[in-house]
Amino acid sequence: MRAGLLFGCVTAAVLTVVLAVGMITIIDGSQQQAMGVTDLSCDAALGPTQPGQQGQGATDAQALEQEQREIVSLIIKIGKEREMSPRAWQIAIQAGMTESGLRNLTYGDRDSLGIFQMRPSMGWGTPEQVTNPPYQVNKFYDVLEEVPDWQNMRPGEAAQAVERSAFPDRYHEWEPMAVHLVQNVGEIQNASGCGENDGVMLAANTKAGRAIEFAMGERGKPYVWGATGPDSYDCSGLMLRAYEAAGITLPRVSRDQYKAGAMLPVEQAQPGDLLFWAYDPADPSTIHHVAMYLGDGKMVEAQQTGVPVHVRDVSWDEAELVAQAVRPGV
Repeated sequence: MRAGLLFGCVTAAVLTVVLAVGMITIIDGSQQQAMGVTDLSCDAALGPTQPGQQGQGATDAQALEQEQREIVSLIIKIGKEREMSPRAWQIAIQAGMTESGLRNLTYGDRDSLGIFQMRPSMGWGTPEQVTNPPYQVNKFYDVLEEVPDWQNMRPGEAAQAVERSAFPDRYHEWEPMAVHLVQNVGEIQNASGCGENDGVMLAANTKAGRAIEFAMGERGKPYVWGATGPDSYDCSGLMLRAYEAAGITLPRVSRDQYKAGAMLPVEQAQPGDLLFWAYDPADPSTIHHVAMYLGDGKMVEAQQTGVPVHVRDVSWDEAELVAQAVRPGV
């Protein structure tokens, strides 16, 4: 095995790809539970694919050859048999694609062999075992389960924790394709654990109107980093005071505000929901901006130095936009 725009606020999520290839059978969450498949929370879910990458995942998947597709099917089949979550399947697919192109290789770096380039000299098994596909997949899952908190890692990071490659960032490249394969080959609807209808099922934020009223009333006031009003604001300071006026207490900084409510797909945001931007939308620790959605493709924000609190248009494929909105107080 081979060893944007600075908004001046501090505070990434999981974007789910649903792209069909051919005729597939879709199962809902209750069926997933019957299969023993763990339905993870939004924040610890499958993913993360960033806006604009959905098509790339489908394109990459369509380019796979028969052997590669068979290995994907095996990874998913064994994952289901072991009652492992779709996130585990994704991690294994990303690792296999990175290490071998999802092929059962009989060669590799030093004595690396097989789908995951396991090295007999490092205790992964005999050459015969590490070139036996079912053995390899089970061994990968065995080691993955020993990785502390692997369920909450970015899938590529979890793959790296198993593989211990000298090039850890390579595994992220295959996120979109792996998501696509898990949902289609794995026949899992919205494998991220954030159901497509979650936004509809979430209770309405009955205090959002007051929060919107407050934020809109602050238009024209200057942006000042670290300011929480009443004369100036930064991005999270404005959200803090807006929801405070509505009787809801939010954390001070944007990346903590991201955790302060119910999550839903950003496309299903309703007036009053919070939108987030991150340098890496897959990594919540890089969230740097928050704004309040107003509906009809508009939002209110305290953006950056020199730009007063204002309303602007927002697009769901905007650079750095996190895939999930947050509904405070729900």
